[in-house]
Amino acid sequence: MIERLRKRAFLPESRKGLSIRFGIAEAARLLDCSTNRIRMAEDDGRLPPPPALENGRRAGYTIEQLLHMREVLGASPVRGSGDPPTIVAVQNFKGGVGKSTVTTHLAHYFAIQGYRVLVVDCDSQATTTTLFGFNPHYTVSREETLYPYLSIDPTRSDLAYAVKPTPWPNVDLIPSNLELFDVEYELAAAGAQGESVLATRFRKLKQGLTELAESYDIVILDPPPALGTISLAVMQAANALLVPMAATTPDFCSTVQFLSMMDQVLGQLEEAGIAVDYRFVRLICSKFDANDPSHAMVRAIMEQSFGPALLPIPILESAEISHAALRMMTVYELEKPIGTARTHKRSRTNLDEALGQLEQLVRSQWSHESVGSKNEPVQAN
Repeated sequence: MIERLRKRAFLPESRKGLSIRFGIAEAARLLDCSTNRIRMAEDDGRLPPPPALENGRRAGYTIEQLLHMREVLGASPVRGSGDPPTIVAVQNFKGGVGKSTVTTHLAHYFAIQGYRVLVVDCDSQATTTTLFGFNPHYTVSREETLYPYLSIDPTRSDLAYAVKPTPWPNVDLIPSNLELFDVEYELAAAGAQGESVLATRFRKLKQGLTELAESYDIVILDPPPALGTISLAVMQAANALLVPMAATTPDFCSTVQFLSMMDQVLGQLEEAGIAVDYRFVRLICSKFDANDPSHAMVRAIMEQSFGPALLPIPILESAEISHAALRMMTVYELEKPIGTARTHKRSRTNLDEALGQLEQLVRSQWSHESVGSKNEPVQAN
């Protein structure tokens, strides 16, 4: 059934492609320069102009062309060799808060901004893998997931084998499928024999991801929505944490319980000699309906409870996000609006603002000399 849906979504090629284009005004905004500067670079041969359509209008720039423009015009976000890549876990033990949707949109947002992104799907449900156009139960084998690296009898000594290209030229993916859950059984059994085996596996995942991260600017981890061994390993491997939560009373209560439990678990990990060090921890309100009084009430409670740890701009509930997900896409991949142009623009603008908060936190970890042409970074505390 998943394969039939995937083929229907990606016809005629039955595989996911990327057909979005950017007009010169949007390209100039993304590159933080004037349209005149782009036209001058095209006139003097530094940049190739986009092809013209039959009606004579410019076709717009592909994502590959946009990345090339960044290089030519010096508008690429630059992480210096001494600056740490961010390894952020998008985690909440409550299902249905939009964890995988936030993960995928966050990856595509950073891609458009010119960053090198690695997404690691650590959840055996493999929703993120599906959103990237792979069928986890049909085209992804267990040997292509984290399993050969994390299993009790590993066959891989590093994670390079699992990295797959995606339709986005600057986004790679380590996919998942249902068989990754076997690691949970193996590590649980090993943990019953002694904590040293678990500690070794936790350190191994962190080491593998740290090595891979040197080739990227940001690594985004999508762990399972449960307190299992994989989740613990992911939380220990990350150096930043993003907690999405919906603006409902059950989600708020669940998130409070998650944070309380996480505090206890992290303390136990540190007692076992497993270091956990987050450069920042933030919560983001997802699926927020500004027209629902109950959402406004719960969000007010969030602000009172979490203070500055709660990002000020929520991700709005939008039919455009739901419609895009039905096509196994994000809003950033849509060539044209699915609903009205106004709904699409509202959703895209909100996503840019909400996810841009994370970009500022990432850049705040970099030295001043390595921030390219972007705005000054904000404090991460």
